[in-house]
Amino acid sequence: MKRLFKIFTAIIIAYTVSSCNKDLELTPTNNVAGDQAFSSPAGYKNVLAKVYGAYALTGSTGSGSSDLGGIDAGTSDFLRLYWNAQELTSDEALCAWVNDAAGGVGELDQLTWNANNVLLQGLYTRSLYQITVANAFLKESTDAKLSSRGISGADLTAVKQYRAEARFLRAFQYWVLMDLFGNPPFITEESEFGAEAAKQITRAELFKYVETELLSIEPELVAPKQNEYGRADKGAAWALLARLYLNAAVYTGTPRYSEAITYSRKVIDAGYSLHSKYANLFLADNNVNNPEVILSINYDGVYTQNFGGTTYLINAAISGAMGPAAYGIPNGGWGGNRSRQTLPEIFGDYSGNSDKRAMFFGSKTANTDITTYNDGLAVTKFKNITSTGATAPSVGGTYTSTDFPLFRLAEMYLIFAEAVVRGGTGGTVPQALQYVNLLRQRAYGNTSGNLTSLSLNSILDERARELYWEAFRRTDLIRFGKFTDASYVWPWKGGSLSGKGVESFRTLFPIPATDLIANPNLKQNTGY
Repeated sequence: MKRLFKIFTAIIIAYTVSSCNKDLELTPTNNVAGDQAFSSPAGYKNVLAKVYGAYALTGSTGSGSSDLGGIDAGTSDFLRLYWNAQELTSDEALCAWVNDAAGGVGELDQLTWNANNVLLQGLYTRSLYQITVANAFLKESTDAKLSSRGISGADLTAVKQYRAEARFLRAFQYWVLMDLFGNPPFITEESEFGAEAAKQITRAELFKYVETELLSIEPELVAPKQNEYGRADKGAAWALLARLYLNAAVYTGTPRYSEAITYSRKVIDAGYSLHSKYANLFLADNNVNNPEVILSINYDGVYTQNFGGTTYLINAAISGAMGPAAYGIPNGGWGGNRSRQTLPEIFGDYSGNSDKRAMFFGSKTANTDITTYNDGLAVTKFKNITSTGATAPSVGGTYTSTDFPLFRLAEMYLIFAEAVVRGGTGGTVPQALQYVNLLRQRAYGNTSGNLTSLSLNSILDERARELYWEAFRRTDLIRFGKFTDASYVWPWKGGSLSGKGVESFRTLFPIPATDLIANPNLKQNTGY
């Protein structure tokens, strides 16, 4: 499955799927009849590869053509868009490309976006596209369809497992839309594609839908760690439920910390273990002997060529002056993203002499000039080299083969700890402290960094040290009440060098103006 997307380049979705709204232009390619593509379990698995592939592929391999309208292929990659929304809007990352012709970066940097931001529109559209691709697969894998095609016995069991995985991927994208946009349009395989504009769902209703879907598919997913690498299993469903419940108070107004403890513990007890070396989690061979990652987005420097994903994370994080070959991209190094000064400050001694998770380059921490890449430390967490120091294969010396962890065990330890401190039942403070200290022992190489007590602030800081640049920070700051508030600021928050508070409505992104025009069923989020 590390090479899953090589399969995708040779397969096609079985029929054209119209978008839920005309402006989205969500149209998977149609080259063969449905019955031909879905005539066997192998055919279903090939089309399932399209559902997974939509996370890492954005159009024709090696071309600039996007499978979404209105945005170029490299920028339209899911991870690139999602990472920008979660990190550039926070105290962890800043991008110097504020004058980029494509637009949108400076508004995220400074928390001044509006409903016309092209990057937010791209993310919204990408998530709906991936939901649409999943719906297409699910529409062709109903009990009636399977029966009519003579699929039974062990073959039927296999296809139902594939169906559960597609439902998981759809639930994950609905979680993304719920977390970032709150009240998106809602479509399932039972919707009449293109027949009418999609109805809007409220955030609380969507929470219930995602929860119900994950609980429903749990019995049909394979046991934790028993699926092919890069494919969802019960562990992934439990991990998403734990994340969902941790943020339930934000999404619905009702805390669900006890459930967050229950499902994070399920993952913790499922046989995963921490990787012995933190840095190796973010290298080009992180698909090999990695007991910590629960589910990843897979990339390949030869077969998944676009300027998104970890190709973006690695190239944009370093400059040509840093020696790109040392990071596995000899012809790369774009000089765009770097840390806000608040990130290394969380580590204290960010030189890495103590906490080995601090992976920075440079000497100037201050972000005095938002357009200057060198104002701020470079983050060297992700690399396109292997654990043995070899450069991973790459077309053109730019594309990368480093997989991105969507879920890993360390997050589950931190969810458990936070939910306990917030008053959830089913766990104890000593156990929570033990889990946090396991992360710190790996980071320090010994027990010298162990904590003796936990508080919400110490857990938020520990999440930053452990999970920085993994697309968590915006969600974390919102849950802790620090995203928009003037009591906690960072450089360029609100458009001010010293930082200032912003409007409280910015805890949700706007529904894109283009979709509001195209779909009369949609109502804009408050403040926009």
